[in-house]
Amino acid sequence: MPLLKRKPFPLAELPNDLDPNELVYQVRYTGEIFRDYDEYLNRINLYRQRVWMCKVSGKTNLTYEEALLSEEHATEKVHLFPKEVMAPALQIIQYSMLPLKDLADMIAAKLNERLYVGAELYARKDAGTYSCKISNVLEDGTGTIKYEVAWLDRNKKVTGTSIINGEDLVQKKPQFSRNFVKLFIRESTYRNAPWVLHDKLAQSHGISKSVPQNLKGKVSFKDGLLVCKKRKEMEEEAKDEPGNCKRKKLDGSERDQPAEESIKYPIDDLLVQPHPDDPVFTDRPSPSRDFNVPMECFGDLLMVWDFVSSFGRLLHLWPFSLEDFEKAICHKKGNLTLLVETHAALLRVLIKDNGEYVLAVQKRRPKITLITWTDYLCDFLEMVNIPELRDHTATIKRGHYGLLDANAKLAIFRELINQALESNIVREKLDEIVEQRQALGASRREEALEEARKKREKKERLNAEPDVNRGVDLKSVGSAAANGNHIRQNGDIVKKRNGEIQSYREDHVSDKSESKQLHTASKQNVEGKAPINNGKDLSDKDAKKLPRDDGKEVRGKSSKERVWSISLFSSFLCLCFRVIHFMKILA
Repeated sequence: MPLLKRKPFPLAELPNDLDPNELVYQVRYTGEIFRDYDEYLNRINLYRQRVWMCKVSGKTNLTYEEALLSEEHATEKVHLFPKEVMAPALQIIQYSMLPLKDLADMIAAKLNERLYVGAELYARKDAGTYSCKISNVLEDGTGTIKYEVAWLDRNKKVTGTSIINGEDLVQKKPQFSRNFVKLFIRESTYRNAPWVLHDKLAQSHGISKSVPQNLKGKVSFKDGLLVCKKRKEMEEEAKDEPGNCKRKKLDGSERDQPAEESIKYPIDDLLVQPHPDDPVFTDRPSPSRDFNVPMECFGDLLMVWDFVSSFGRLLHLWPFSLEDFEKAICHKKGNLTLLVETHAALLRVLIKDNGEYVLAVQKRRPKITLITWTDYLCDFLEMVNIPELRDHTATIKRGHYGLLDANAKLAIFRELINQALESNIVREKLDEIVEQRQALGASRREEALEEARKKREKKERLNAEPDVNRGVDLKSVGSAAANGNHIRQNGDIVKKRNGEIQSYREDHVSDKSESKQLHTASKQNVEGKAPINNGKDLSDKDAKKLPRDDGKEVRGKSSKERVWSISLFSSFLCLCFRVIHFMKILA
């Protein structure tokens, strides 16, 4: 029965009071009958969606009908499982908590070590190895085991029998693969973690259905099927146990045990404590070996696929997946187009390079087709002159390239790619890719440097703003002082009383000393003789104005000098701050 969302899907029940002459709608592959056309269409549309899973093989993304066919084929394979080793395998499966992959690996490893009646393998005879089949297992009183084997010819017909020792038997390939054991496990069980066998199968092979000690209290039976208990049910059962009852005080009152601190989610993944029902995970997962090609040549498979995918535009090839390429390599019936086009693309690169291969194929037409590609490939194998590859030339010429082993096909591909890597076309493409990556790296470094420079300049501006503001304040102070002197000079009121010159200031009081000096100088000039200019006597009015103008010039000069000194000092401070900041950047 195919699974929907990994759960069995119940079929629709037959309608009640169905009349034999009534027209109904029936699903062909399930036998379901519907009276309503809309219900029939909805069910058909559901069956046609790729949401179904094969119960036996575990394949997903199938339609219902494809899942049914997959189950039939898988069941036929499972029926080929030898009955002699079925009981030991079922004993391992029953109530196992291992994941499917690990469980299949363990069973396959144990069964491959065990020889049973009917196993086909090879044995040594007359300094050679021949195919045989075990017909009987003989044990003597000393514990020595010998095998009676039947020798087989190419058509699997018995040609003779003999008794040999176990050391003379040779297994060229394992009897049980992981995929085959997986099918057997899925077909034999109705649930996982723990894996539980079907009742009839367990009874027929004498497998006990009693729950092991480590699972007691975690599982229960419901309607004859094993069901794992939920966490809440387990906690309630734990509370009901006598050892977990509430303690009583001496006075008869009850008190609760200290409760565990509740965990507040979300929390870090490393802090999540595993539950007893969780499956046991190994520290390191077992490596995947579920490949069609042998493990020793899987590296060549990856190398060839990666090269063809990376240089697909240069080779004029459409991209394809690794799974398709692996299936094409393992295909034996005929020459697939994927492999033919890949070979042709690599051979065209060698021809365009005008190297040694051009001399080997100069007698042929320059165009490689689906018919002539084998001739070009044979010329290439003769050119490289590798004995292991040259031995396949006859098979390829006869048009049976598909019959070659996966090792041979990948070895030919590996040598083709090695020759293509030495060609100028691929070298130029590699240099172009390297230059692009270097240019991209240089542009990213320049962007990073430019961004760092902008941040540095922004920081310098922020550090220089306080210094500039300080200089501006000092200049404003100097200009304010000059303006005060100017106002004070313009605000002086000079009056003459009783032959003396008196000055009154209206704005500032701190310049009294300067006004006194000016008053004294003007008084001395008035009481004394007037100065002589060019031999002429100055008038009283000119004599009175002269000392006042001189005082103004003196005060103007002193205020200008103070402003200049303050501005020079502020510019000097700004220069010092800039030099210090520049030294920090250099350091």
